[in-house]
Amino acid sequence: MLSYIIRRLLYTIPIVFGVMLVTFLLFNVVRGDITDQIAGKAASAETRAEIQEAYGLDKPLFFDFKQSPFTKAFWNSQFVNHLFSAATFDFGSSYKDRELIWDKIKRGAGPSLALTVPMLIGTVVISISLSLVVAYFRGRWMDYILVLISIVGMSLPFLSFILFGQYFLAFKWGLFPVYFWPDLSVWQYTALPILIGIAAGIGGNLRFYRTVMLDELRNDYVRTAYAKGLSSRQVLFKHVLKNAMIPIITQVVLAIPFLFLGSLLLERFFGIPGLGYLMIDAIGSRDYKIINAMVYISAILFVVFNLITDICYAWVDPRVKFD
Repeated sequence: MLSYIIRRLLYTIPIVFGVMLVTFLLFNVVRGDITDQIAGKAASAETRAEIQEAYGLDKPLFFDFKQSPFTKAFWNSQFVNHLFSAATFDFGSSYKDRELIWDKIKRGAGPSLALTVPMLIGTVVISISLSLVVAYFRGRWMDYILVLISIVGMSLPFLSFILFGQYFLAFKWGLFPVYFWPDLSVWQYTALPILIGIAAGIGGNLRFYRTVMLDELRNDYVRTAYAKGLSSRQVLFKHVLKNAMIPIITQVVLAIPFLFLGSLLLERFFGIPGLGYLMIDAIGSRDYKIINAMVYISAILFVVFNLITDICYAWVDPRVKFD
């Protein structure tokens, strides 16, 4: 197991390097010169030169081939500085307000995780519980009703859930705040978005987990368990659920890295100052440095949790070996 973990960690080096290369090409080469965006088109040549020097835009893109590779000047380029900044998590300051990007990320991580973590836990717990119920009552009226509800939930756009909850539950009935306010507690301004996220996510998750549970119920060990006199509760929760953990772990653990990005629509509509709101604002203002930082951190988290997923496979199923 240890050798496998070390090998997988070594594999992450070229993957992360590829992510940094792609983000550099997208946000530094394809975008072109953004000096006019920062300084304005009416800025003088001296102002443009100062901005280019402050953000390192006056340096060569990859390497200074006029210099010798053995000199420091050869490596003093935008790409090398981009690699060094990403490796040290020093993303610099925002184009928009000159605030440090890392401070923005730390400030927005709390509200985003307070929204996305309960939303993920609630969706998974409710979906798995309902999938066990559906699997037990398969082919009966309860199975048909829950499947129909899940299909309808999958068919409705996510935006319709937001508009319904914000208009009726918040504005009309006054059960929740309509919009974020600094005087509100975290649970007050995240309660309604969490409910909306759970309601919108149950449909697809229920269909997925129902298929997983039904596949397990067709195996021979289930018939053997019933033949031994075990109750349906024991069969479902002790045997079926345990053997269905690998697809469940795949679905859940690989969703964890995306919790960091927050929920873009929910945070935007409810004014929650999280990372999703930060991403929308950065896209609108063309603040590529923030987008680059978020993409890079998300890639790191995805690679790490992909490894955690494989380790969990061996933990829940002794038949999985990595040697």
